[in-house]
Amino acid sequence: MLPFLEPLRHMTVDNSIYVTLFRLAIAAFCGGVIGLERGRKRRPAGFRTHMLVCIGAALAMLISQYLTMMTETYWASLLMMARTTPGTTDVARLGAQVINGIGFLGAGTIIVTGQQEVKGLTTAAGLWASACMGLCVGAGFVEGAFLGCVLISVTIIVFSRLERLILARSRNLNLNVEFEHVDDVGKIISAIKSQNIRIFDVEIHKSRNAEKCPSAVFSVRLPKRMAHTELLTLLADVENVRSIEEL
Repeated sequence: MLPFLEPLRHMTVDNSIYVTLFRLAIAAFCGGVIGLERGRKRRPAGFRTHMLVCIGAALAMLISQYLTMMTETYWASLLMMARTTPGTTDVARLGAQVINGIGFLGAGTIIVTGQQEVKGLTTAAGLWASACMGLCVGAGFVEGAFLGCVLISVTIIVFSRLERLILARSRNLNLNVEFEHVDDVGKIISAIKSQNIRIFDVEIHKSRNAEKCPSAVFSVRLPKRMAHTELLTLLADVENVRSIEEL
């Protein structure tokens, strides 16, 4: 146990907007650190998704602490009038069902494209974090809801630019390449390897429609100081390549 962290363990959320802000900021930072690594490796759940989930989880825990404190102090007289002993009633049980039930809405926003690209994870995480924020409002924990709203908004709006910058400089890259014949895959692989680019995976998609060209998703890792545009230009010059899309 670290001695300098001991004062933080004794902090409560009793009318302390600074403690709430501190805890939510730590959650956003920790989630962002993990999401940064995932985003650089082009995983579907990246920087903002991890931040939103961590902020929502921190809000849920703060709500639990807030309700426990209220039942033992300000709401104790009301519980006694209802012939209920403070501490024996779980006032958060309905709120817990909201956190579980919001999952079906989040699942509806997640889709998998024809190129096997997962989209909608950040939207789903935002819905879940917003549900936790709504629980704060319903419980009367207004300061937590306000700070959560600010951090969620900053994560979705401001950090989207940072995420695009991180992805633009990432050495890991997923490309959807459309070509005329399946035999052209060999030419594309040779062109990629000629630049000392490492290929992790190749997933070929054959179209049942005769008029539509086949395509393949390439998962590659670029060498240092090689820009994404260099690889795109290289593949564009390969014979029979119809289109290139960065996923």
